[in-house]
Amino acid sequence: MTEKEKMISQKLYDARSDRELEAERLECKSLCQEYNHLPIKELEKRSELIKRILGKTGDCVTIEPDFWCDYGYNISVGENFYANHGLIILDAGGVSFGDNVFIAPSCGFHTSGHPIDADRRNQGLEYAYSIKVGNNVWIGAGVQVMPGVTIGDDVVIGGGSIVVKDIPSGSVAVGNPCKVIRKITDKDRQRNWDRPGNQGSQETLIP
Repeated sequence: MTEKEKMISQKLYDARSDRELEAERLECKSLCQEYNHLPIKELEKRSELIKRILGKTGDCVTIEPDFWCDYGYNISVGENFYANHGLIILDAGGVSFGDNVFIAPSCGFHTSGHPIDADRRNQGLEYAYSIKVGNNVWIGAGVQVMPGVTIGDDVVIGGGSIVVKDIPSGSVAVGNPCKVIRKITDKDRQRNWDRPGNQGSQETLIP
């Protein structure tokens, strides 16, 4: 198997010295650099370039600069995708987002990891496990999602969380490590979010 085939198969692979993977990363990061330096008002050019970087997208995709990823072709985003500034996606293992996903600033999705033992780690070996994010998901500011995690549909992840395990659909989750604190209910749909007179608890305002 080539190192790229090992990467895609979720086996240990050499990302550091393999020429094919190195060339693909350099190409992708060059495109990201170009994207990050486009004028903000050049909406059409930004849209064209981000769709060139990513493997699969819906029609409506907005990612604010700066944005960085490793390969690009391993990222799939659905319709009505929005990510604020500072998004980083280490996509060696593949990252997929459903429809209507909102991502706050300074978030990271990290499919790559390294062996615990120093010998293999120092050889440049790593693994990459896929990350999956469902539909109608809101990721709060500063959230970091680790390798192999699946986040279900209709989920809110509170700001600053470190997500190391799967999060079931219909949940509000927060913390380090990130844990479900409650289900999303009809009360959330009925709540008046206008600030004057709003008596919301800290729990409901976590993102």
